[in-house]
Amino acid sequence: MPRTFHPHDKRQNAPSFHELWQPVESVSIDMPPLEARGNKPLQLNFEHHLKALVFYHLEEHTSGRHLLQVLEEDDFAREVIAPPKGIKKSSFFEAINSRSLEQLTYVFQQLQAKAAKILPREHAELGNLVAIDGSLIDAVLSMH
Repeated sequence: MPRTFHPHDKRQNAPSFHELWQPVESVSIDMPPLEARGNKPLQLNFEHHLKALVFYHLEEHTSGRHLLQVLEEDDFAREVIAPPKGIKKSSFFEAINSRSLEQLTYVFQQLQAKAAKILPREHAELGNLVAIDGSLIDAVLSMH
């Protein structure tokens, strides 16, 4: 279960995966396509890649292997997050660790632009909107 700022507050209303995914769907229409580098088709397209990352952080999985196990065993994860034919461990880690930079950058920039328009107006108490440079973050799914 995700942690909150007020763990004893019983009225918490944690957003669902679909609520958090909706803004991504709205910006992904004009996103540059992710293409295979060789003749072999992609086992993990960008949509499934990003869904896996969102799900990984929402559910606070302990490792990429744990996430892969959940993608196989959990009905919701198998139907909504995982690719239709599933994904092998080696293909998953290759995709997560070496692909989709252009698409991730595009999604981040689009969501950041939307947030910059909404947050100052609707949540002035938060102060100035600041982004964190992702190049400072060294963690990946396979580090645990």
